[in-house]
Amino acid sequence: MSKARKKYQVDVLVCGGGCAGIAAAIAAARNNAKTLLLERAGFSGGIITTVGLPFFDGIADKKTGRIVVRGIPFELLLKMGRTQPNATHIKPHNPTIKSTEQFKVLADQLLESHGEQIKVLYHTTACEVFTQNGRVSKVLAANKDGLIEIEARQVIDCTGDGDIAAWADVPVEKTKPLMPMTLHFRIGNVRQNPQLHTKAREALIQAEKAGKLPMFYGPGIIYCFADDEAYIHAVRVSGDATDAEDLSRAEMQGRSDAWAMFEAWKESVPGFEKSYFINSGPYIGIRETRRLVGQYVLTEQDIRSQKNFDDAIATGCWYMDRHPNHTTIGTANDSGTGYQPAPYDIPYRALVAQRVENLLVAGRCHSATAAAASSTRVTVTAMAMGQAAGTAAAIAIKAKTSVAALNGVDVREQLTAQGAGPFT
Repeated sequence: MSKARKKYQVDVLVCGGGCAGIAAAIAAARNNAKTLLLERAGFSGGIITTVGLPFFDGIADKKTGRIVVRGIPFELLLKMGRTQPNATHIKPHNPTIKSTEQFKVLADQLLESHGEQIKVLYHTTACEVFTQNGRVSKVLAANKDGLIEIEARQVIDCTGDGDIAAWADVPVEKTKPLMPMTLHFRIGNVRQNPQLHTKAREALIQAEKAGKLPMFYGPGIIYCFADDEAYIHAVRVSGDATDAEDLSRAEMQGRSDAWAMFEAWKESVPGFEKSYFINSGPYIGIRETRRLVGQYVLTEQDIRSQKNFDDAIATGCWYMDRHPNHTTIGTANDSGTGYQPAPYDIPYRALVAQRVENLLVAGRCHSATAAAASSTRVTVTAMAMGQAAGTAAAIAIKAKTSVAALNGVDVREQLTAQGAGPFT
């Protein structure tokens, strides 16, 4: 006889506790919605904590350094000690936090500070979606309780992969080929010297020629955590992270490649003689999978022309950062000279699903073309979209309507009143 499933009934369900999901859950709770947050890892933070990327990309205009995203993203950066309360500009335009472990603790503290308004389920993955009469009626998730059932008045997909949207059978798309995945890793006791980057690249070229390394980029060797600790961007693995077998293969390939790079450097690059491999991951970084085809699809031309939207709910400013599925020697990616836009609007309608009235999508899987998403996919921009989605869901609860029926202008006005929303 099967065990009875544990059941939850909430106002707002947020699936995914990454950059978008944290902001969505906090925003929904602060606007008086009873919120449940699901996250597959044992902590929230997404690419910052599950991958180890410490950059707050998208918070400031590269040309001027002017801060164009405030709200919860700015609050998080402030609490991490990387800006001042009244700051209007910041350098560099993509500041780093000094500890991804501290960010885990901060995220927990903020979520817990809302008491019963937010319930968090870590080690929990949404696995099935039921729809009825044009609504998401129920979501099944798996964790140590087995399968659990969740009924929510509004649902926010912050999975990064658009899982909820896809399983709800709303329009989504995938670009072929997808951008490659990257496993980030850290090496300790590295002695910096003027030739280190050049020699490191040469060693990877030789490793690739010898068949020890199938593909790489850069490498990007960054000293953002400590002067003798190298944080590495260099692994490049093709694959589709929405396919379980392919994702598993990519994780294994990423670890193998990272270790091959470490061995090549330790063997032949001055500065790495006494180095040691600290850690990787714990998850490979995923740049692109599914994207929503929502009520509006943000385009590259919208970004280039700085198209104004009455229902703008967030501002993007990152460059069009698209990685190829091949080795690019000597550069971080093939878009190092990619188009750098001025700050631009992201409309509320780009978060709103078609066909299902109570579903929003925030983060890198929102509704945008591949080129546009190569700019909007970054950490701070995802947080801003998450805050907008959480705020909209709470407004819909209060108004006894659905997120699809909301006027995005009302969402914008609420965000502005709370010190968030689009740059002005």
